[in-house]
Amino acid sequence: MSENSLLTAQLASLLTGEHNKIANLANASALLMQSLAEINWAGFYLFDKEKNELVLGPFQGKVACMHIKLGNGVCGTSAVKQKIIVVDDVQQFKGYIACDSAAQSELVIPLVKDSQLVGVLDLDSPIKNRFDKEITNELEAFSQMLLKMLD
Repeated sequence: MSENSLLTAQLASLLTGEHNKIANLANASALLMQSLAEINWAGFYLFDKEKNELVLGPFQGKVACMHIKLGNGVCGTSAVKQKIIVVDDVQQFKGYIACDSAAQSELVIPLVKDSQLVGVLDLDSPIKNRFDKEITNELEAFSQMLLKMLD
């Protein structure tokens, strides 16, 4: 079992029996932050259907943007396209929203359950090119496990 597969197994164990969405997302972000090297922000933006925007959810890291319009920045773009976005150099992403000037690369994974957007998992790193295909695949599996645990 790879280190990151272990991470997904730890998530499943950690969340078993807990049904509170906020508690589960909070522990998931803490697990990511303490387990992954070279990460300076790990957390969630949750989809607000009424306002048609992403709203800051549980996270670990410095203060963050609280509202992101769909289609804006990496998170908003990932949410609209419902596709994983890996940004090797945030300075090269048109429309990048800089919440933390230390961020150099970003990975956003849309969270979709029963064909409905729940939100996004957002990870920032203080180094460029942090998120390769292997870690992206592992965090996609992590996200799928998380979605299974959310009511």
